[in-house]
Amino acid sequence: MIITVVADVLGEQSNGVTICALNLIHALTNAGHSVRVLCADKDKKGKDGYYILPSINLGPFQRIVDENGVVLAKPDVMEIGRAIKGSDLVHVMAPFPMGRVAVKVAKAFGVPVTAGFHVQPKNVTAHFAGTFNSKFINNLCFKDFWKHFYCHVDAVHYPIQFIRDMFENACGHKTNGYVISNGTPKDFLPRKVERPAEWQGKFIVVCTGRYSKEKKQILFLKALARSKYKDQILPILPGQGRKEKELRRYAEKHNLNPIFRLFNRQEMSDLLNMADLYVLSSEAEIESVACLEAMTCGAVPVMNNSPYNGNRSYALHPENLFDMNNPSDLAKKIDWWFEHPDILKKTHDEYIEFSKGMNIDLSMRKMVAMIEEVAHNSRKELECSIEATPRTAEE
Repeated sequence: MIITVVADVLGEQSNGVTICALNLIHALTNAGHSVRVLCADKDKKGKDGYYILPSINLGPFQRIVDENGVVLAKPDVMEIGRAIKGSDLVHVMAPFPMGRVAVKVAKAFGVPVTAGFHVQPKNVTAHFAGTFNSKFINNLCFKDFWKHFYCHVDAVHYPIQFIRDMFENACGHKTNGYVISNGTPKDFLPRKVERPAEWQGKFIVVCTGRYSKEKKQILFLKALARSKYKDQILPILPGQGRKEKELRRYAEKHNLNPIFRLFNRQEMSDLLNMADLYVLSSEAEIESVACLEAMTCGAVPVMNNSPYNGNRSYALHPENLFDMNNPSDLAKKIDWWFEHPDILKKTHDEYIEFSKGMNIDLSMRKMVAMIEEVAHNSRKELECSIEATPRTAEE
């Protein structure tokens, strides 16, 4: 089959949506399908199978987009049409402008559409003052997602059940949904990694993600400032972003010595295999791929117990959760794990075993099967409608 993947967010593997898109493209190709990719990644220009659109300039809001490492495509109906015409199915990664136009074009061509659910309203409203905690505004976003995008697709991929329930409750409609974990990439596997000499004897706690409001790394630093063992903890915050100066100022003021820098994929895999704990401070996550990577490597997670954080369902013990947005409780949980090294080692092994069910190969087989099933069902419906069409005397 010919599958067109519509990916507003593509490029370096610096965010979860990019990783999911690249994994799907690779899996579909390996399954023998011909894949076309519609994106705004100029680095892919001229590459076989890629259709490149210009990027949108959002004026005063462009800085927010740039700082989050995202490039949004400007819809070009002609180029979108070239990418979709003759396809057996279109898969859209996100309900952004290019994806919305792609759905309309696909429907005009009679091509079935599947779509991923990788963005929740709080990922957007976090960047606009006074809207992040507004239930009214966030529900409006859900309803907008439904009315202008998801109601037009044939099936929806949800990485985790919680976001399916949240979306369907907010928009008031049931969807043809498939719940399939994003899976953990193969380059994140449990293995023995020797710590650098300067890290020996330290309790390594990692907190990854863009330095942004919704990722809430400040919670992590506030917890460290309250920890009884902060002098024995090595906090590492891999990432980059607009909140870096604020985080550095707080760390300096409270005599913390975290490592702030961007790690490449190999370095991240090594780091997570050295880590004792992984803190998911973010309040809003559908299914954090970074957290899956950490669990697969055996780094024991301590996660924000927020109703908007899907990863909280992966807690194996009460100590794997801290009270929503509460740095004092996070400090208590970090200290508890520090004080119980035997339980930490046992839980390390439990998470390695638990994560085997999130193997990327298993997840991608399910994704390919979903796409093949929707395309097959669409062909059957088309054949049935043709057979049911009354023939004229001339025919």
